[in-house]
Amino acid sequence: MPLELIRRLLAYRRGFGQVAKRADLTVNLIAEIIATDYHWLLHSLALNPHLPNPVRIRLAEHSDPAIRTALVVGSRDAPREMFARLIDDPDTRVRQQLAESDHMPADLRARLARDPDPEVRASLAQWWPQAPEHVRRTLLTDPLDQVRAAACATYYRRLPHPVPPADLIPGLLDDPVTRAGVVRHLHLTAETALRLSDDPDDEVRRQVAQHPQLPPDLRDRLGEDASASVRVAIFARPDTPEPLRRRIYSEIQQATAPLTDLLDSDLDDAAFLRKVEDSIAVTELRNLHLTWVTADSMPYVSSPYVCFRSSAARSRSLPAEAVTRLLNDDESIVRTTMARHASHLVDPATAQRIDRDYRPDKKTKWRPADDFTFPPQTLRRFATDPDPRMRCLAPRDPDLAPELAEQLAADPESWVRRAVAAHPRLPTPSLITLLADQSDWVARAAASSPSLPVTDMARLLTLAGL
Repeated sequence: MPLELIRRLLAYRRGFGQVAKRADLTVNLIAEIIATDYHWLLHSLALNPHLPNPVRIRLAEHSDPAIRTALVVGSRDAPREMFARLIDDPDTRVRQQLAESDHMPADLRARLARDPDPEVRASLAQWWPQAPEHVRRTLLTDPLDQVRAAACATYYRRLPHPVPPADLIPGLLDDPVTRAGVVRHLHLTAETALRLSDDPDDEVRRQVAQHPQLPPDLRDRLGEDASASVRVAIFARPDTPEPLRRRIYSEIQQATAPLTDLLDSDLDDAAFLRKVEDSIAVTELRNLHLTWVTADSMPYVSSPYVCFRSSAARSRSLPAEAVTRLLNDDESIVRTTMARHASHLVDPATAQRIDRDYRPDKKTKWRPADDFTFPPQTLRRFATDPDPRMRCLAPRDPDLAPELAEQLAADPESWVRRAVAAHPRLPTPSLITLLADQSDWVARAAASSPSLPVTDMARLLTLAGL
């Protein structure tokens, strides 16, 4: 973008200052952005990973804590001096962001284990599970429940899970807020297993249900637990008897009511939460990744359980006939998983079928076609496909014929028009037309096209009063 147009954009006050995130900002433009003192321009500038270090150090002294916080978020290659200036920042949000940052020098980050605000200490515990032992000890013995719970949890923001020092384990087991998190690190005796299997906390019982040293009698007992989450853990064990596994699967499937129905029910809070947990358990059963199934996959290629077949499909050592079977599975999640783990055995026709029939269990931008390179002739054929999802793939052909690009730019579906808006072979008149598209996201895609003539860029700024 010409320097003159960038400078004109600096006067825009209705957006979030995205222009300040550009990688090609000159020293003079950066100075002009700082001089505006406009919050969103400065906020975007602070997020810019290409900022010169002197500018970062200068912004570390800015009076707005949101600017200083954004500076930490964009601190990929920031100098130590910047972190040193922020480590004692008076605003909790800034120090909490420092606790989450993997770019912090370790010695400075360790100081946050004694930060006066428990939110900061808890964030450090969750985001830095591989902290030095003296830091983990400090967090695991913190006087506040919130911090100890974050330091010894069943979930962390980073992997792998930390292993608590052996001498702290008895105390962590006695502490209700750390008990669930420490179960996986126990040598589980029969006596301890019995006591924990009666714990009132569902999460403690779930962790016991997952423990490899769980005695068979307690395993079978937890298979009847009131919590669907606990029963799912028993279902997923390699040593669970098949009749028990089948019963758990059937009970969880049958006990589920749509969440929309629960909103109109007269259940008390506890019963409502239990019903929600039951509904979540159905999704979890479907999406479990069982490493022991993947390791010995052949016996489970024809399993009645979707998660067993999808776990088997993660294996990279299946024979060709098993791969073919899983690529033709009735469930989209199984077909997709197999295609991703044996892409060398997936021909274009199979890849097309799997993508066309893809039905994700939750909203996601990813699709199977993202993992495959379709031949140009296939992509061009997609341009006239009856399914708009497939027409969206046509612009992935870098040599797409201009007449096909023009046709897609006039498609009745907005997501097809958006997919082609930035294509380099889209004729300029069609690109200009998309600038006025009734869909904002199509117009934005057209405005961001590198092929947009400078005269039209200038026209847009003029129309905006810039």
